[in-house]
Amino acid sequence: MQFINDLDDISKPFKNAVITIGNFDGVHIGHQVLLGRAAEKAGAMDGLSLAMTFEPHPARVLGQNNHPPLITLYEQKAELIERSGIDVLITIPFTREFATITAKQFVGDLLVGKIGIKAIVIGQDYTFGKNREGNAALLKFFSKSFGFEVIVIDWIPASDRIHGRISSTKIRELLMEGNVSEARKLLGRFYQIKGTVVSGQGRGGKVLGFQTANINLQDELCPKTGIYAVTVECDDKKYEGVANIGYSPTFDDHIFTVEVHILDFNKNIYGQKIRVNFIQRIRDEIKFSNIPALSKQIEKDVKEAHNILS
Repeated sequence: MQFINDLDDISKPFKNAVITIGNFDGVHIGHQVLLGRAAEKAGAMDGLSLAMTFEPHPARVLGQNNHPPLITLYEQKAELIERSGIDVLITIPFTREFATITAKQFVGDLLVGKIGIKAIVIGQDYTFGKNREGNAALLKFFSKSFGFEVIVIDWIPASDRIHGRISSTKIRELLMEGNVSEARKLLGRFYQIKGTVVSGQGRGGKVLGFQTANINLQDELCPKTGIYAVTVECDDKKYEGVANIGYSPTFDDHIFTVEVHILDFNKNIYGQKIRVNFIQRIRDEIKFSNIPALSKQIEKDVKEAHNILS
């Protein structure tokens, strides 16, 4: 996949360009349908499929209050878009100046004039241009004079248990509730965090009898505190594990940590980056009366995680 982070790097329009545009936070199943349809349409036209996204998220630039934590930071988002089969990812540096571009300028000058689109794939609620003045109806109006096709994709239902359509908001809510199993259905994959293994409090192996990898979290969104069955990607291999997210109430030190006990693993991985996939939540974090009681519970958690993962 070709990466373009500056519009000045586009010297000429792309061949039979088919584009889809969005923030793509989470690159969930709904996003994947848009990306897949763009790739499919471009293939049928012997053209190139493009995705356009924005960095940073527009809500952060425009100062909208209470902007939520991102499900996927840019690096992972780009990885997931690449997996979808898109040929070119255009990342627009979003600024207040860019936000003043009118809908007509965005379509005529950028999409048609600069990129050369022949088709655009959007969701039903897609908006664009200054003050979000553009929508699917306006795109179809512009398409008649500029000569491109507008493909509007229907919303994807969330699930039998969750009302409405798949959205980043719903996924974010599920993760913050600890419902990683249901979030997986909307994401089309297990939710993943990544970070660097750092020194912890030195309690894992010495005190509790279970060595843990403490993670300096790089992601913004972390599932609800508790114990989870996970898989861990390290050194291009995947291992089973148990993750603890929380404040270690038994030790009463009020320090938020994300730590993972990797099953059947004894390598030194301090300083390495690992990825943790959340498979299923096992229980809440509990304050135990003493260390032996906590160790006994961790032993049960490890067995439960192994049963879930096997």
